[in-house]
Amino acid sequence: MFLGTYRPNLIGKGRIALPKKIREELKGNKVVLTVGFERCIYGFEERAWEEIIRPELARPLFSDSEGRNLRRKMCAEAIVVQLGAQGRFVIPEEMIKYAGIKDDLTIVGAGDHFEIWDSKEWSNYLEEIESLQK
Repeated sequence: MFLGTYRPNLIGKGRIALPKKIREELKGNKVVLTVGFERCIYGFEERAWEEIIRPELARPLFSDSEGRNLRRKMCAEAIVVQLGAQGRFVIPEEMIKYAGIKDDLTIVGAGDHFEIWDSKEWSNYLEEIESLQK
């Protein structure tokens, strides 16, 4: 299970090293990245991604427009990235733009996946959630 909050550094243009605790949860050296529903990037262990997407692929293609839309959202921008020896990989530029990542980023464990946020966006998100709970 992916847990915790981490603040790794960007190494060059869009290159990061996954924190050790995140790498330890991966069963291989591949990660599926896709854009999140919020302004972030989702990261999944490859087999977990297959399990998550399977129900969407089982929905009727021709009679279920909601299923088609969700399938497109989940798959069109997904990419499999290979991790280097130290868990390093490059986040695609389009994903960096989508998530608004500038200089500082935050990686958040979210149970079955992890999320990559611009640190300021993450702080804003937390403030928004806290204000809704009051």
